[in-house]
Amino acid sequence: MRNTRNPFEYGGVVSGDKFCNRQKEKADLRKAIRNREKLFVFSERRFGKTSLIKSVLARLPKKQTVAAYVDLWPTESEAAFVTALAKAIAESMTTSAQKLLQIAKQFFGSLAPAVTVNEEGRPEIGFGVTRRAHLSAALDEVLDTPAKIAATADRDVVIVFDEFQQILEYGDDRVEKKLRSVIQNHKNVGYIFLGSRKHLIQKMFMDRARPLYRAGGHYPLGPITEADWAPFIREKFIAANKRIGDQCIHSICEQTQGHPFYTQHLCHVIWELCEPSKAVNDQLIKTAIRVLLERESYAYSTLWESLATNQRKFLKGLASEPAKVKPFAAEFLRRHGLDSPSNAQRAVDALLERDVIDRENGSFLISDRFFRLWIQTVQLR
Repeated sequence: MRNTRNPFEYGGVVSGDKFCNRQKEKADLRKAIRNREKLFVFSERRFGKTSLIKSVLARLPKKQTVAAYVDLWPTESEAAFVTALAKAIAESMTTSAQKLLQIAKQFFGSLAPAVTVNEEGRPEIGFGVTRRAHLSAALDEVLDTPAKIAATADRDVVIVFDEFQQILEYGDDRVEKKLRSVIQNHKNVGYIFLGSRKHLIQKMFMDRARPLYRAGGHYPLGPITEADWAPFIREKFIAANKRIGDQCIHSICEQTQGHPFYTQHLCHVIWELCEPSKAVNDQLIKTAIRVLLERESYAYSTLWESLATNQRKFLKGLASEPAKVKPFAAEFLRRHGLDSPSNAQRAVDALLERDVIDRENGSFLISDRFFRLWIQTVQLR
C-alpha cells in the first residue's frame, strides 16, 4: 500500500477514473455535437470544463469526426486566434507529418505552414500571417475551413473554443462579428464555446449590443452533487485500505460546495493524512483544511490587503451567510456595515472584475472555496 498513488487529482486535465461523474453532461455534449449545435458552456473557474470536453472528444469515433480543440487562453490578438484555429483544425485531421503539411497547404496556404518535430518526436504545424495574406482575409479563410471540410468529407465536424472570453482582449470585435456570420451559415458544423468568466460569457451572448447575442444555446455547468461525490470518494479510500463515512463526505462537500477542483484538492490532502487501515474523522478533515490554508496563507493575506474596506466587508458577509443570501437587502447591509446598496454594488463590480466572486442564482459566492474558509477562519474569529 506504501506505493499506492494518490487517486485524487486537481489542476490540469483530469481523465479516466480520476474524473468524477458528469455522465449527464457528457451525454448532453455528445448529443449537441451529433446535432451540430452551437452551444455556450460556462461555469466558474476550475470547474473541469476542459476535462469534460476532452473526455467527450476522446470518445468520438475518429474515422467519422473532425474535432478541433482550440485553447484561446494563450492568444492575445486576432493573428494569434487565426494561427491557433488553423493549427487545431490541421492537427485534428491527421498525426502524420507528411499529411499534416499537405492538409495545412490545402486549407491554409496563405499562412505559410511549416511542420517541425517536437521533443517527443511528434510533428507540429506552425503558421505565420505573411505579407501576402491580409489579416482580415486570413481570418475569413480559417473560419470558412470547417464548412469546407464538412462539405467535402463524410465526417462530422465540431470546433471547440476553450476560454472563449479571451477574444474580448483582442482590441476590437471583428472576431466576434465574423464568428456570428459563421455560426449562422455553417449548418453542418457544431461549435462549442467554453468560458470560465461567467459574467463575461453571459454578457457576450445575453447583451443585445454584442455581435454574438443569442447566437447559440447556453449550458451552465453546475457543481457536482454530493450524491455523485459520495461513491467516488468512498471507493478511492477503500481501494487504499482507508475508510471514510458518509458524514465525513458530507462535511467535505459542505466545505467545498461541490466544486470539483476544491473537492479533489481537499480529498487529496485528507487521503495523504489518513494512514492505511484507518478511518477519516472530523479532526482529520480539520487538520487537512488547516494544512491547505497554511499553504495559501501568504497569497490570501496579500489578496486581502489589496482589497478596499467595503470589498472586505462584502466578502465577510458572503463568508458568514447562508448560500443565496440577498446581498443588497437592508438586513445584509446593516449586519455587515455597508451603508448603502450603492456601496455594495461598487464592491461587487470590483470583486467580479478580479474574479474574487461570481454570480450564483441571484446572489454571489466566493470563487475560491479555500479563500472562503480562510476568511471564516482568520477574518471572522
